[in-house]
Amino acid sequence: MDLKARALHSLRSTRYLLGGLTTALPSLAGYCLLPLVCFASLFAPILPWAVQPLRALTDAERRRAERILGRPVRRPYPVPEGNAYQRTLQLLRFPGTRKDVTWMLVHGTVGLVLPVLVLGVLFSLLLTISIPLWWWTLPGGTLTLLAAPLTTWMQAIVLSAVCAWVLSVLFFWLAPAAVKLETWIAEILLGTWTGAGRRIEELTASRAGALQAHEAELRRIERDLHDGTQAQLVAVAMRLALADRRFDKDPQSSRKMVLEARTTVDEALVQLRTVIRGIHPPILSDRGLNGAIRSLAAGRPIPTTLDLPETDRRPPAAVEAAAYFVVAEALTNIARHSNASRAQVSLRYDGPMLCVVVRDDGCGGAAPGSASGSGLAGIRRRVAALDGTTRIDSPVGSGTTIEVVLPCGS
Repeated sequence: MDLKARALHSLRSTRYLLGGLTTALPSLAGYCLLPLVCFASLFAPILPWAVQPLRALTDAERRRAERILGRPVRRPYPVPEGNAYQRTLQLLRFPGTRKDVTWMLVHGTVGLVLPVLVLGVLFSLLLTISIPLWWWTLPGGTLTLLAAPLTTWMQAIVLSAVCAWVLSVLFFWLAPAAVKLETWIAEILLGTWTGAGRRIEELTASRAGALQAHEAELRRIERDLHDGTQAQLVAVAMRLALADRRFDKDPQSSRKMVLEARTTVDEALVQLRTVIRGIHPPILSDRGLNGAIRSLAAGRPIPTTLDLPETDRRPPAAVEAAAYFVVAEALTNIARHSNASRAQVSLRYDGPMLCVVVRDDGCGGAAPGSASGSGLAGIRRRVAALDGTTRIDSPVGSGTTIEVVLPCGS
């Protein structure tokens, strides 16, 4: 990631942290309200009503975390039944209530401290950059940087540049790290699953995605055969039937219909080969994954740089097909939507994993979850069906990077 992309990413992270104040400040107010609710609950069953504002607050934080995580943070709330006292006992026994209160206590502090730290570093960076503009208005030696008083222009420029570089590195690291910490806290305390439960949830989602991708593939094949090959073969049958009727009266017209029918048969064969290639491209069997990707890159309007491993290793057929689909779909999206001047495709084997990276220098701003039928959503589903992972990084104005990791055996 280049300097501009890092700066934009850090600024977006800062904006996310500032948005967290909308839940951190009410959580801080909960520090005062929590003892009052506990005391009042000794005399009246008010807990079923008291938890509603807290759940509204946690739902708001879940929605914020989901935008960063790219996956839902499930609400762990069953519906309590019975009268007010019974519902109160159920809420007290339920782990989700205790986790919500824990999140409120943690987020009330962390959600306030983190944006203050990040903003402090950002303001210090901006102030340091501006020092050469105004240091000379102060009495000599009043301003100190790196334990050295500023007395000359050279000191002001050099020392402020060094401090600005240090603060930039700190800001570029601190802002994204703070966002990861906030979202991690939200996912752990506000979600329904961790550890083995999370793995079960991921496998369930990947199985659903595999079934959905399989169903979409079957519909596509059926549509292509029905609208393409079948319609052409019906046209052939009709022309041959007309040619048979006219053969005795008008042999020339009959011959013309036979030639048209032969042309339509050729077109149907081309259409049928296209459908077959969509199921499993024959070029994968003939030339392997490297050769298939070279063929893909050669047929694209945007110059594409390839970084392919020189190895005879062949992943399983399903993994090869998925990697080929990822590259084909990514290059198609680049050509259609990115306004890029160049693209790059990289493949590497990392132990039992195959890593596929496709990046471009286009306009960025791709939204992976914008539509269930979009190309990026299709990539996620196909990769998840093989228990792989997909990471899409598309900052506005800085291009798009798609990184896919597929298990391919030892």
